[in-house]
Amino acid sequence: MKLSARNTIPAEVTGVTRGEATANVELSAGGLRLVASITAEAAEELGLGVGTRVTAIVKASDVILATD
Repeated sequence: MKLSARNTIPAEVTGVTRGEATANVELSAGGLRLVASITAEAAEELGLGVGTRVTAIVKASDVILATD
């Protein structure tokens, strides 16, 4: 598979919280915690569970941070 995204992060699934429509997938990536929100259907199709090795692919036009 070829991708235009350049921000790829190898990670391992550390938890999956499934809802009716979405699943929050917790990842460990080099000691950092990431959370991906995907459809519950996609989580099922990908067979995601604790210990699954994945690649997180980030494609975003903006990242906005704020403090008080």
